[in-house]
Amino acid sequence: QVQLVESGGGLVQAGDSLRLSCAASGRASRGYTLGWFRQAPGKEREFVAAINWSGGSTYYTDSVKGRFIISRDSAKNTLYLQMNSLKPEDTAVYYCAARESWSGPTTLIRPTTYDYWGQGTQVTVSS
Repeated sequence: QVQLVESGGGLVQAGDSLRLSCAASGRASRGYTLGWFRQAPGKEREFVAAINWSGGSTYYTDSVKGRFIISRDSAKNTLYLQMNSLKPEDTAVYYCAARESWSGPTTLIRPTTYDYWGQGTQVTVSS
């Protein structure tokens, strides 16, 4: 069992930066692939970024490439999402998720392939 707890959300203006954190705990959590997803009101949950257990492999959805950076601190067992140049369309509830192994993009982007989820943290970007 893996427990995930997100933090760091808030209200910011367009162009600002924000860093989300996700504290992971539980057996084998350090070996898991971790991802960030987001869900805006009335929309489906969408993939944002993923990182493998070592941090050596990452994958981003096109809309955040060059603006967001996913990273993890193995010593703290914590996942991060540094979000820069935020836009109003980034407004959503952001969730971290965990799955046992790294995979190809078509698998990583599907929420149903992740086994564990956090409760989410709200990010609101005003124009």
